[in-house]
Amino acid sequence: MALLWSRRVCIRSIPGILTLAAGSLVGYLFWCAVTLPDISSLEDYAPFKASRLYSYDNHLLTEFYIERRNFIGREDIPEHVKNAFIAVEDKRFYRHCGIDGIRIGAALLKNIGALAFVEGASTITQQLAKMLFLTPDKTITRKIKEIILALQIEQMYEKDEILEFYLNHAYLGTRAYGIEAAARTYFGKTTGELTIAEAALLATLPKAPSKHSPFKSPEKAVKRRNRVLAKMLTIGFLNEQQFQQSAREVVPDKLYGRTYKAPFFVDYMRTELENRFGDRLYTSGLTIYSTLDYDLQRKAEEAVERGVDKLVKRGIFDAQIALVAVELQTGRVKAMVGGVDYHESQFNRAVQAKRQPGSAFKPIVYLAALQKGYQPNDFIDDKRVAEIQKEGIWVPQNYNGVYMGKVSLRHAFSKSLNAATVNLAKRVGIEHIIATAKKLGIASTIHPYYSSALGASEMTLLEMVCAYATLSHGYRVEAVPMDRIIDRQQMTLVEPGIHKKRIISKKVVRDVRSLLRSVVLQGTGKKARSLKRRAYGKTGTSNECADAWFIGFDENLITGVWVGRDDQQQIGKNETGARTALPIWLDFMKQAGESSGGVTTPVVVTQYIAE
Repeated sequence: MALLWSRRVCIRSIPGILTLAAGSLVGYLFWCAVTLPDISSLEDYAPFKASRLYSYDNHLLTEFYIERRNFIGREDIPEHVKNAFIAVEDKRFYRHCGIDGIRIGAALLKNIGALAFVEGASTITQQLAKMLFLTPDKTITRKIKEIILALQIEQMYEKDEILEFYLNHAYLGTRAYGIEAAARTYFGKTTGELTIAEAALLATLPKAPSKHSPFKSPEKAVKRRNRVLAKMLTIGFLNEQQFQQSAREVVPDKLYGRTYKAPFFVDYMRTELENRFGDRLYTSGLTIYSTLDYDLQRKAEEAVERGVDKLVKRGIFDAQIALVAVELQTGRVKAMVGGVDYHESQFNRAVQAKRQPGSAFKPIVYLAALQKGYQPNDFIDDKRVAEIQKEGIWVPQNYNGVYMGKVSLRHAFSKSLNAATVNLAKRVGIEHIIATAKKLGIASTIHPYYSSALGASEMTLLEMVCAYATLSHGYRVEAVPMDRIIDRQQMTLVEPGIHKKRIISKKVVRDVRSLLRSVVLQGTGKKARSLKRRAYGKTGTSNECADAWFIGFDENLITGVWVGRDDQQQIGKNETGARTALPIWLDFMKQAGESSGGVTTPVVVTQYIAE
């Protein structure tokens, strides 16, 4: 009796149990649905996007990124690229409603037969829902949410929109997110330039990007790619001739990582941009146009290479060379080389190294004198002088050891007479010379000793180049490396604008230019006469020929060249600015004059400040 009664109770309980189970299931599904994210945010989804740095003449210099990602519209994605991913990921993509019942059934039978999870059935839409809105956890709850989201996405968006979202967000290995970044990373080209075989190779990557990398096992990569091509052939995306031709293509053997043209300039720009934008530089998808002229940059790099070769032929090894070219009127940086080999040393000697400019500093001394009323034809004593300094008694000597007595300022300047310059500096006052240098934009410390009049205080090449630019026309010049910056919404964040403040009168500018011209006509810079156009400049050599300089300009471009060793040891006997740096300057300036215009003058908003 007890057994019979228990059986009746169990039978009568079944409807209740089923109702409770059904209610729990419905409640669970309802909970899954109400805790889903809002898919309308898909249109506004903004993951990390690489910022791109261009030269002024539109050459891509590099990308700054945490995730390498470049969005493109579906109209820019060729059909064979779309078809490659559809063939391998979801061949009934255009026919299902977000989930593929046929594929689910086939995968279920295969997994049951293998007693393991060996095949998935996620559609492209489900994969998009998972990558954007869900975690990768393999749980029932996550799968149910993925299915619901996929159905919702299919109701809200067209198939081509869904495919566009997917191809722009899929991770394809080596930090490349989306088809455009992957095309650039694996093949060094845009999506629109991909061949059928290249598209098929990329289509093998979403399931296991690291494992399937063609750089790890090229033979296996070829097999996986050809399986994709075979699927495309079976579906009808290819004909036999296209299949055979594509199957013979080789897979890539090198990674196209960050483009690094003009690497010293890129590092200089990175610092400038980080100071302005912080982490946004790596995540916000900025488009940055620099002032660099890539044609001039290549000429600068070539001139430095030839300079190194000439030094080696003279038995000088391990010397470094830096070169900076700036637009004379605006300070826009047109070329920058910070050393002879960026891969060996990333130290940028154009902007980071502080070295003694030697006689290249003298124009500032003479400017200070001219501003106090001296004239180029006034006389100064070129005679032995002794100064008591912190280190002891200092006696400046002329390079050839000869003192010439009374000489004009012009003669003393053109022949770079040290004793005459110190005597002039004593009349002008070291404090006035230092104040003049600061007005020109020299930020480095200038020690209050008369040895500083001969360039004993250290400063950077870029500082000196900008100071000379100011000397050339009288308006304060600061280095300008950026032209325009545009955000991902195409809003302009930075645009050209040059503020000009006159700090040297027109008459004094004429006198300074005449002094700098005399260096080229009859002084230490006579080699520059072969430029075949009017040039101005000054040589500089520090003690024991440890630093060699030449800074000079024509009517458009100012260029500075420094040569020296990182350990500040002698370059070589008699390796002066005229012998060592000037030929490199001349080589570059000749090439710059042959380029198309040499310098591009931007459209700028100019604000003139009262003199």
